[in-house]
Amino acid sequence: MNNLGNVRENYKKDILTKEDLAIDPIVQFERWYQDVEKNNIIEPNAMTIATVSPSGHPSARTVLLKGFSKEGFIFYTNYTSKKGQEIISNPQVALLFWWKELERQVRIEGTAEKVSQEVSNSYFQSRPRASQISAWSSPQSQEIKEDYLTEKRKQIEEEYAEVDKIPLPHFWGGFIIKPSKIEFWQGRENRFHDRYVYELSDDATWHTKRLAP
Repeated sequence: MNNLGNVRENYKKDILTKEDLAIDPIVQFERWYQDVEKNNIIEPNAMTIATVSPSGHPSARTVLLKGFSKEGFIFYTNYTSKKGQEIISNPQVALLFWWKELERQVRIEGTAEKVSQEVSNSYFQSRPRASQISAWSSPQSQEIKEDYLTEKRKQIEEEYAEVDKIPLPHFWGGFIIKPSKIEFWQGRENRFHDRYVYELSDDATWHTKRLAP
């Protein structure tokens, strides 16, 4: 057994108090995201998304946040992928942002739903052409033969060689996660971390409370 008991960091970069918090958690998220951008962190929009299968088995993977607003958090995927199908069968999901350089994390729980085809198409058309072809070429999460992607990509490139605008795949698009709970976690010395959670009430207002680390 590998003993990792002595692997630890003592967080000292910052503190988070109730007075620091915005009334709206999306405003607070935007503030923290701006801090991430200012610190030139690689893949600042990387987030873990956790889903649950119809049989109750959880799974998690890292995806990229592609937009956020008071409505929620948007990412894009193949709807026939494992995560896509799990979201469609059970839209309750969780997100996690971990910005180790700032010793911060944000935990989000909410309900996912598909964005409109217009929104998906607008984003799809903004992607590099090579990424558009990749979306068409990959039967995401399905078992494939070793040379499948190379052959499929060549086929798609030939199919759309004379086309200026590659169409949006019918199986591909965005999900928006509408949050019901957002927690802001700031690492502190000796594991006395600062944790504040916003919870959405039935009257659509956010209420904040502090949690023990």
